[in-house]
Order: sequence, then structure tokens, then C-alpha cells
Amino acid sequence: MVIHNSALCGNIRPPVPERKLLDQVSDLARFRHLSLRTEQAYRNWIKRYIFFHHKTHPRELDAEAVRCFLTHLAVNERVSASTQNQAFNALLFLYRQVLKMEFNIQGVERARHSRRLPVVLTKAEANTVINQLQGTEQLIVALLYGAGLRIMEAVRLRVEDIDFARNEIRVRDGKGEKDRLTMSPYKLRDALSRQIAIVKAVHQTDLQKGYGDVYLPYALERKYHNAAKEFCWQYLFPANKLSLDPRSSRIRRHHINEQNVQRAVKTALRKAGVRKNGSCHSFRHSFATHLLEDGYDIRTVQELLGHKDVRTTMIYTHVLNRGGRGVRSPLDA
Repeated sequence: MVIHNSALCGNIRPPVPERKLLDQVSDLARFRHLSLRTEQAYRNWIKRYIFFHHKTHPRELDAEAVRCFLTHLAVNERVSASTQNQAFNALLFLYRQVLKMEFNIQGVERARHSRRLPVVLTKAEANTVINQLQGTEQLIVALLYGAGLRIMEAVRLRVEDIDFARNEIRVRDGKGEKDRLTMSPYKLRDALSRQIAIVKAVHQTDLQKGYGDVYLPYALERKYHNAAKEFCWQYLFPANKLSLDPRSSRIRRHHINEQNVQRAVKTALRKAGVRKNGSCHSFRHSFATHLLEDGYDIRTVQELLGHKDVRTTMIYTHVLNRGGRGVRSPLDA
């Protein structure tokens, strides 16, 4: 009995085409629960690395190629140390996690680590700038200063993260994928209550239109099917309009864009006449510095900020009004 090849065609699966390299990077980044920002940054650095070597596939490049690219960033483009480290981490992720290749990278010209002191506002300056703001931006910046939040931690707050009974704010999945607790300023109690009421009204409207679900991390949406539509999971500072989720391709209401807050802060600094190159992060620096000025223990401040190492918190001792070592100028004697 002769079996023709055509008879077997139905049982033979066509070979699955290999996904493009950058798509493989995205797949693994999402599997490892990296943030969307980190995923996009890694893709951009890997793309720049490939174009730097004239579109040569990374499998065909060796440690010398990586060394050459990182040195180019430090010497020719004069990037900061943190920028070069981000590029290094992106290439490390590419070779070790995606391509499963190991090689030792030595002799890279490292960008210089800057030792700049953080920009710290005085208590009067911080309150003056906050008073120049209005609405949602004012409440967010007040949380940066009153609770020591990072800007992304603030805009990603959920309704359930505000605990009025314990006067606490829970920061979920902060830097380093760590949760922590910080204080909720009593002065903001009424403003936060009004904001939660606004979120509830917006959420009800979205539900009536057939939407109302929100992004949930770590596959919680698959585990708890209705959780995405629950009010407690809604963002405390929702965006003005619905948008397309780039990962799930679903229409959802995301949180407010942090760039809107950053621009508002720059404008408020100018209006307040503050002659400092401040930013949203300056309010977090000011939070830590003013707590130390008020006599709070540095370990307590470390926990509130979510620093892994107390040495990171120690930098604020150098910007205290009384000097890092409590030294008094001889001119003031």
C-alpha cells in the first residue's frame, strides 16, 4: 500500500516561526513581571545596540561588542552612570535570559557616578508651591511631600490603599517590587475622601457603559475574575478618558499621566518664585530631610521611604540646616 505524502499533510503541523528578538524580550519581561517602563527601556537599549553594530544579530556579537557599545555611551555620548547601568542591565537581560548566552564583560569604560546633593525645598517653599497647584495635581504633590511617595507610587495608588482608620497609605509594588506602609497626612483626610467619591462616580459611569475594569498585576485578574471591576481596585487618580491597554488590548481606564503632574510642578515652582531646579522628586527629598530636622530616627525615615540600605537615607544628613555633623560655622559663634 502506497501512502502519498499528501495524505500525511493533515497530520503534520507546520513549523512555528520564531518570534522576533524584541518580541521575545517583551515576552520574557512580562513573564518575569517587569514593569512596562522597564520592558520599553530594555527594548530601546537593545535596538540601539543592534543599530550601533549595523543591524548585526546579537548572537553574532561577543563580549567585545558589548564593551564597545557601553564605552561609546560613556565616552562619546557622555551619559550618566545610571543611564549606562540601565543599558548594561538591558544587554545582560538579553544575553542571559533571552539568548541564554554567558560571557564575561570586563574593561568597560564606566560613566562617572555623580555625587550631587538632592534638591530640597524648605517647609515654606514646599507649601507655597503646593498652594500654587489645583485639583488632582495639588493632592498628588501634597502626598509626595506629606507621605514621601515617588511620583509613580502616587499615581498608581488604588482606592483600597488609603486606610483612614489607621491613618496609613499602603504603597504596593514600589521600587524593587517591595510593599511598604507610610503615614497618611491628617490634613489631607477630607481631600482624599472627596477624591474617592469622585472615583466612585466615574467607576459607576464606566460600569453602565460596559467598561469599568482596571489593570491588575501578577495575573490576579485570571485568579479573581471579577476583581478588575471591583471599586476597591480602581486607581485613586484615574485618567480623564478610557484608553487601550497595550498588553491586553482591552479598553480600560488607566491612572493619570505622571507627566501632567511634572509639568504642573515646574509651572508652580516658577509662579512661587523658588530659585531651585526642583521637580516632583524634590518633595520626597524634602519629606525625608524635614523629618530628620524634626528629630526622627533615621531608621524610621528609611522604612517610610522604602530604602533597602540605610546608606541611601544617609545622604539627607548632608542637607540638614544644621549641617550633616552638627558643625557650627565659626562666623556664627
